[in-house]
Amino acid sequence: MVATPAWPPKSTPRLFVEETLGEGVALRIDGPQAHYLLSVMRLKAGDPLKLCDDRSGEWLARVSSAAKRDLVVSVEAQLRPREAVPDLWLAVAPIRKARFDFVAEKACELGVARFMPVLMQRCVADKVKPDRLRAQMIEAAEQCGRTALPEVAEAQSLDRFLKDFPEGRTLIFADEEGGAPFSVVAASSPRAAILIGPEGGFADAERAAILAHPAAKGVSLGPRILRADTAALAAVAVWMAAQT
Repeated sequence: MVATPAWPPKSTPRLFVEETLGEGVALRIDGPQAHYLLSVMRLKAGDPLKLCDDRSGEWLARVSSAAKRDLVVSVEAQLRPREAVPDLWLAVAPIRKARFDFVAEKACELGVARFMPVLMQRCVADKVKPDRLRAQMIEAAEQCGRTALPEVAEAQSLDRFLKDFPEGRTLIFADEEGGAPFSVVAASSPRAAILIGPEGGFADAERAAILAHPAAKGVSLGPRILRADTAALAAVAVWMAAQT
């Protein structure tokens, strides 16, 4: 007996869209997304695609009509609901653009709920573009099969971050001078924020202010010196593993 091919095929392209999706919804896609679907993926009328809206999950759609620069698609059925997202924030000092983009991309892949740029004394970059970070996350989520995106917060000072930090959430501080074993703290902190410093490290006054915060727990990321981007992603991976 000939096996029935999987539907939709694994090669079906995925896109995040701004519109709220639902059965029977029709939407027009243009701009860079249309270029990708028409010129790269070579979609034509009748071809399937998967759509996500970061609210209702993943949906199967089909191309209704295709022109040179845009296409109309019709949503047919929900494939799966929006995934549950672990309650983890990643608060990280901005670093050089390409590496900060990389951190944002991988934070999305790893399942962070909120991405928070925090400005500190030794930051080599002080300007953050949330739209650029979100674009990096969308591309990662489309490729990795995610149905949820992290919230991207506006950049804020460390003082403001500490002042507004909510009760009931653990502030896990990746302390350059060491601390408790990270895996132990992570396992007991289902609602947490991980704070990672800049490439030049925390200033003494910053470190003192963090450790004085009632929610803060200093942790060690191991015996080796890690670059800021490596430290951020290693910390997220350890926390995620501790929750399983």
